[in-house]
Amino acid sequence: MNLDLPLIWAAIIATAVLLYVMLDGFDLGLGILFPFARSPRDRDAMMNSIAPFWDGNETWLVLGGGGLFAAFPLAYAVIMPALYIPILLMLMALILRGVAFEFRARGRKRGKAFWTAAFAAGSTTAAFAQGLVLGGFIQGVTIEGVAFAGGAFDWLTPYTLLVAVGLTVGYVLLGATWLIWRTEDDLHGDARRWAWRAALASGVLLAVVSTATLFVHPQVAQRWGFEDGAFDLARLAQLSPIPLLGLAGLGLLAFGLRRRHDATPFIGALIIFLSGYLGLAVGFFPNIVPYDLTFRQAASADNALGLMLVGVAILLPVILAYTVWVYWVFRGKVGADAGYH
Repeated sequence: MNLDLPLIWAAIIATAVLLYVMLDGFDLGLGILFPFARSPRDRDAMMNSIAPFWDGNETWLVLGGGGLFAAFPLAYAVIMPALYIPILLMLMALILRGVAFEFRARGRKRGKAFWTAAFAAGSTTAAFAQGLVLGGFIQGVTIEGVAFAGGAFDWLTPYTLLVAVGLTVGYVLLGATWLIWRTEDDLHGDARRWAWRAALASGVLLAVVSTATLFVHPQVAQRWGFEDGAFDLARLAQLSPIPLLGLAGLGLLAFGLRRRHDATPFIGALIIFLSGYLGLAVGFFPNIVPYDLTFRQAASADNALGLMLVGVAILLPVILAYTVWVYWVFRGKVGADAGYH
């Protein structure tokens, strides 16, 4: 049986990016919420709630970036120079928050305050930079032949800023709903209030970004059946499961918040992210560099893809099993002092 190796690798990288956004999204959102906690004790509880997970969540970013470099080197060579600045900003921010995470627990009064601010700043900057990368990717990259031919700041547009704000608020929603699930007492109540506000803002921004995306490139509008200022109802009906999935996520989120459930709001927030991700994929697939380079054109040779797939087939189940195991072991509520119980 002949395997479609470029398609398999495209699916692996797409899944890795989705898992990164969903999993690292909640701990970035938690960092953004850090300054709004009532006390150092609440911030300690917030840190404890992600301590076993945050560095493992970033494994999916490594897999996505490394997989792009190895499996689709041509796409990597085009995307990186187009988005160098926001990508470097994101990486520096992630390093800062990682250092702050480790040093905050050992700092005294002034040191702890400094690393608290650094953790919040690193989380906010990383989230916003990821939004700039996403927005720059969606609006497309200027290519001549098979090389990037645009400017260093092509990514900086009103659309990318809008996407960056939307993604940052979405991460706040993930962080707040995570805290609802994992914390108790005053922090739990604060998280519910944060989640309501973030849910309202996320719903509005999701609608605004989705509408703006229709005008980013003609291919996106065509894929969604929007041409000459009107929608093709037949095309919309075909794609209706995607926005309906997003509405279901919003409904589940609101239901969980109203009924004061613990895990349901977080699940609803994840469904919203999944819907948004699928909606974006519809707009540019099979392009891996929108809107001129497909994943097949950018793929490595089949023998290289096959060899790498053997390694991934061994390692990926191990990573998934370890991730599931860690989330299961540390599934309880967490406090500032008592730890997991």
